This record gives sequence, C-alpha cells and structure tokens, in this order.
Amino acid sequence: TGLTEGPTYYVRAYATNSTGTAYSPEVTSFKICPTSFSVIHTGELNGAAVSKTVTYHSISTNISGAARCWLTQNLGADKEAASVSDVSEGASGWYWQFNRLQGYKYDGGRVPSNAWTAWITSISEGANWAAANDPCNMLLGIGWRLPTSSEWTNADAPPQNWTNATNAYNSVLKLHSAGVLVPGSGVLDGRGAYGRYWSSTQYVSSAYGYMLDLYN
Repeated sequence: TGLTEGPTYYVRAYATNSTGTAYSPEVTSFKICPTSFSVIHTGELNGAAVSKTVTYHSISTNISGAARCWLTQNLGADKEAASVSDVSEGASGWYWQFNRLQGYKYDGGRVPSNAWTAWITSISEGANWAAANDPCNMLLGIGWRLPTSSEWTNADAPPQNWTNATNAYNSVLKLHSAGVLVPGSGVLDGRGAYGRYWSSTQYVSSAYGYMLDLYN
C-alpha cells in the first residue's frame, strides 16, 4: 500500500543481525499501473481516427525485460479482445502506417477516408519512428510510447515462447489478430486471422497499417 503510479520499484531481500544488514542483488522490479483510465479522443486530433471516449486497461509486467505498464487492448479499441480471433471493430482498434501519426478505423470502410496521409503509397525510410509521430504519446500522454523491436523480442523470448497467435493472446498482453490495412487499397485484411504489431524501431519500409499494443 501507499505506492504511486510512475516510479519503478525495486525489490531486494535482506537479513539483519548483530553485525549489520546485508542485501541480496535485485530480486525483481515492478511498476504500479492504472487498472483503467479514460481518454477523450477527438477525431483527427493528435492522430485519433474518430471522436470517442475510450476506457483503457493496463497491467504491470517485466515481459519486455524491465518493469513496464502495458495496455491490454489496442489503441482506439473499446475493449480487450474476447479471443485471439475476435473480429469485432471494438476490439481491433485503430491502424497506422509506419512513422505516421494519423490512425484509421475500419468498419466496412476506412475512416477517415480522405487523403490526410497517402495510405496507398509505399514508405521508404531509414530512420526509427519519430517521437513527434508516436500516437501513444500524442493520444495517451507523456510516458506512453511505442515498444522497440528489442522489447518485442524480449516479450517473445523464453519463458513466453510465442510460437503462434494463441500463445500471444494467452500472455498477459492479450495480443490478438486484428488484421492489417493492405497497401495499394487501404482495405482491411485478416481481421480475426492474423496481425502484426508496430515497434518504434526501423526494420523494413512498409505501407502496411498495423495495430498497436502499447506500454510506457
């Protein structure tokens, strides 16, 4: 009790006798994360696809190799996915292109449908996702950000060993198959069947729109 959100707390064992107190190396670390918090999104402001209020949920985990708060639903999603193959728009949330701030909703069509960003064109860049374009920070506030590729690699490593989508969904992050918006048309493909998650680290240039599970 009495702990606050934000700081990272470190746990060590200790023993005290007449000689003094001896401490173990760090045993673990953790953060106090908000169980839920509400955000008012305004369409096309700071990357929001549409105007709505979303109640987000987060958990504290060391799955990336360090104590972090992770969302257990996608950015823009109204709820946590009910299953790995949840095909509802409410669980899928919004979609992005690499290093672009504007998010898109897909519910029978892409929203916004205007050319706010040139979705159907390819992207060729040699830099990481710029902090100024990070929708996590812009839509959720200071401290939230995209994971790096190393942090995703750590999350996928032992003891998790995500060998399939079901493993990822059964993890504490509740990742699910929200599909992608494909290049050339911007239409939705694979909702309920597959999906990928953005990292802030440049890997290959891509026009695909991937959904986000985020942490700070």
